[in-house]
Amino acid sequence: MNQIYLDYNATSPVRPEVLEVMLPFYKEQFGNPSSVHWAGRQVSGALEKAREQVASLINASPAEIVFVSCGSEGDNMAIKGSLDPLKEKGNHIITTSVEHPAVLETCQALEKDGYDVTYLPVSKDGQLDLADLEKAITDKTILISIMWANNETGNLYPIEEIGRIAKKYNIRFHTDAVQAVGKIPVDVQKANVDLLVISGHKIGAPKGVGAIYIRRGTRMKNFMHGGHQERNRRAGTQNVAGIVGLGKACEMAAAEQEDYYKRVRALRDRLEDGVLNQVPDIKLNGTPDRDDRLPNTLNVSFAYIEGESLLLNLDMFGIAASSGSACTSGSLEPSHVMGAMCVEVTLAHSSTRFSLGPETTAEEIDKVLEVLPATVQRLRDMSPLYNCGRTAEGCETCETVRRI
Repeated sequence: MNQIYLDYNATSPVRPEVLEVMLPFYKEQFGNPSSVHWAGRQVSGALEKAREQVASLINASPAEIVFVSCGSEGDNMAIKGSLDPLKEKGNHIITTSVEHPAVLETCQALEKDGYDVTYLPVSKDGQLDLADLEKAITDKTILISIMWANNETGNLYPIEEIGRIAKKYNIRFHTDAVQAVGKIPVDVQKANVDLLVISGHKIGAPKGVGAIYIRRGTRMKNFMHGGHQERNRRAGTQNVAGIVGLGKACEMAAAEQEDYYKRVRALRDRLEDGVLNQVPDIKLNGTPDRDDRLPNTLNVSFAYIEGESLLLNLDMFGIAASSGSACTSGSLEPSHVMGAMCVEVTLAHSSTRFSLGPETTAEEIDKVLEVLPATVQRLRDMSPLYNCGRTAEGCETCETVRRI
């Protein structure tokens, strides 16, 4: 049975070219980059090359790139590291209700420490109203933290407009760009971003490595202590092989981005058209404007069935998809993103995310479209909710799904 992987927003396989450049740093080039001898110099040179590769992808200076372990560390560093230098100005943070838990739970923890946080609402399509952002700004606002692209729906947010608003009010602007970098053009200069976070394993580098862009002149409190690595920004011996891999992945993303967008977008659209045309009683989660979503992401709710049941049944055919963020898998609660979009609870429980990658093929998409409609129908045939919804006029339980 051929295996089909459509969960690239959770993680991606390490690309062969990336693995190839990493291997020497596990064997021959083993030095500590902080050492002054030949072994250290050999490695530190590779580290700086990777810094240049990462910076180039987002139009930054290499000196503005700090390597971290993952996107969550980067988000924590961006938010918590901003507070102390800005404490004289205020204690108010603005974010959205659809952020990744790395931002949401950090902000919730800060509320317990006395910080005031505004969580901006979104529309039923998951879109932000920038008027809400401007209304939320006070003279105590010190940080705006809004993701570039949503990991569950793929919705893109108007980062350049948000950057202009942040600059207009002289407020620091952080964006979690973990899902955006490598998939769409990301330019920190155009976006007026002060802090931006990247995760390696979303773009073909290994897990355990990421980067944060810190605009030159941005004062930050050290997030980790114990060494002066990364220009005193982040203590700890660097994950050299991982960083070299991240640099190569960024270099490849820059070279392939235009082709990636066209090819993966066409496959995503093929999947989306097929699902919408072949499966009745479904709801597209996210903006219907495909240009305003990541080119690789499709999120759909299938009425009358549980998303987990669908995923398990697809897995029997070798098809890997997701019910939402991998960081919240195991939770029995519906996705907070679906909740923020006011998706009815039973539909929220059936939301299913298909996220494509550079290795996805047209044959794989056709196989999914061959398997999915019959699988959905088989599960519905076993669902009391489906039978009730089809036969019981006026049933309150089924009223919402009948309106799809």
